[in-house]
Amino acid sequence: MKQLFVLLIGSFFGVVLVKSEVVSWYRIQKMFLFEEAHMYLIIASAIAVGAGSLYLIRRFHLKTVFHEDVAVKAKPFHKGIIIGGIIFGIGWAITGACPGPIYAQIGSGEYIALITFAGAMVGMYLYAFLQPKLPH
Repeated sequence: MKQLFVLLIGSFFGVVLVKSEVVSWYRIQKMFLFEEAHMYLIIASAIAVGAGSLYLIRRFHLKTVFHEDVAVKAKPFHKGIIIGGIIFGIGWAITGACPGPIYAQIGSGEYIALITFAGAMVGMYLYAFLQPKLPH
């Protein structure tokens, strides 16, 4: 039953991504060309919701849907974050999707996103293979 709840929440989130046009390649292209603020406003609202949620989780010691404690650990800064961020941004600009919206694009019938999904999988396995040699 818990998995069904998580599936429903994920499906709802996918519908929100599609309806808000966050998965639209044209919206993302316009964002990177600084032609419209649509995506920047959505990103800013996501940051605000995330920050507020973290505050509430920490303040009230909230638990996950599986009644587990939420552990938020600080991540140390290093040059690999900059390099990874640049690679991530280039991939996002080329494909029009970061990892979450890939599923929403596929679910909404944008089957060309299967190529993006394959690229994300290759990138994930390549990172896992090269991880010992990368700056961390």
